Amino acid sequence: MKIKTKSKKVNKAWLADHMNDPYVKLAQREGYRARAAYKLKEIDEALGLIKPGQLVVDLGAVPGAWSQYLRRKFAPKEAGTGGAAVGQLNGTIIALDVLPFEPIEGVKFIQGDFREDEVLKQLETEVNGRPVDVVVSDMAPNLSGIESSDAARIAHLVELALQFSQAHLKPEGALVAKVFHGSGYSQLVEMFKKQFRVVKPIKPKASRDRSSETFLVGIGLKKAG
Repeated sequence: MKIKTKSKKVNKAWLADHMNDPYVKLAQREGYRARAAYKLKEIDEALGLIKPGQLVVDLGAVPGAWSQYLRRKFAPKEAGTGGAAVGQLNGTIIALDVLPFEPIEGVKFIQGDFREDEVLKQLETEVNGRPVDVVVSDMAPNLSGIESSDAARIAHLVELALQFSQAHLKPEGALVAKVFHGSGYSQLVEMFKKQFRVVKPIKPKASRDRSSETFLVGIGLKKAG
């Protein structure tokens, strides 16, 4: 019984924090499905990654806040308007996740596990040989609490995102990937440095202080050789 009581207290504390979170309130006000939109927004505003007309691949897209942000960035800004959640779209967004995705107008969604060859082939078919401008990855495994095991799972997803980026990004393209501080973090940074000319770790303000998540951004593919 004690365990259940403690669990309820933790859940209540989390819920209270969540409901009072300024980014949660902002997301509700601005029509985003999750506060995560502001993580990508901050990274984009710092580095100027997302521009109208691009092809962007959104990995681990559910619930869709990053695709929403991308969609608004691609909405034409004629007559002083812009950032529309519906209507005309100047750009291409391909989203992928293992979970079901509530449709977003103009976003092509593939449901499946990115670790499976068949799903990767579907994504490559959708890309159809076009060079990708930006890959954004909010993918994270189900964490077990066993640090070495979790680090390996996280690293595997990041490696897959790196492989996809190596094969499909434009030479000046960028990858934004969620990682976690802890076991294996320095190795992931080294992997990014081997592949990209510029590597920046960013901990957005919208990422909770107590969370170990951070984002690695790689810009500009190094020439193979």
